[in-house]
Amino acid sequence: MRGKLVVGNWKMSGGLKQNAALLEPLSTGWQARAGRRLAVCVPFPYLAQARDALTRTEIAWGAQDVSAHPSGAYTGEVSAGMLAEFGCTFTLTGHSERRQLHCETDAQVAAKAAAALDAGVTAIVCIGETLAERDAEQTEAVIGRQFDAVAVALGSRFAQVVVAYEPVWAIGTGRTASPEQAQAVHAFLRRRLASVGAADVMLLYGGSVKALNAAALFALPDVDGGLIGGASLDANEFLAIARA
Repeated sequence: MRGKLVVGNWKMSGGLKQNAALLEPLSTGWQARAGRRLAVCVPFPYLAQARDALTRTEIAWGAQDVSAHPSGAYTGEVSAGMLAEFGCTFTLTGHSERRQLHCETDAQVAAKAAAALDAGVTAIVCIGETLAERDAEQTEAVIGRQFDAVAVALGSRFAQVVVAYEPVWAIGTGRTASPEQAQAVHAFLRRRLASVGAADVMLLYGGSVKALNAAALFALPDVDGGLIGGASLDANEFLAIARA
């Protein structure tokens, strides 16, 4: 069954004192309802802090990336098994910043998603198009290619992931896809999911979501929640988005 999920992505932000000031109001201010979940994906060094602050709450925590390898000579990498030891429920895979700044390929994203599932961690697979690709009317072709790479790698296990559509042109720019634009892409993805036997996978929208536009976006028939960037660093704003 599809539910609702809002995930905060802290990106490379935070510090012990700042994190404590954010996690405390989140832990006391969120009251989950049936089928509605809240989570934060934090930088690796703060996984223990998130775990300790959120263990007795209804807020899940996770990481922002994961290695495709279970162990070995991969200096600087963090395996899915390590994330599982910290109680991570989720890990992001294929975030647009990883694809662009670290040149991650569709195949690498798929391998990371598989590694996460192997360790019992739910992969939030991020896909999306750039402004140039949208202007060239390549949105469905680009998203379809990214989707298919993960679908082929995971097979029937695709039903165990979460998919986040993040139009690259609307991340951190203040621009947001209109509800009609977001729904059109989510409907396309829902059809793709149905074609691989994963129609009930949750689809999140990520692209400058704020408290002011969250309700309109989350009310769309194929949008199951959001992947929230900068707004997740403000407890009041993040809670307002989640309550939408």
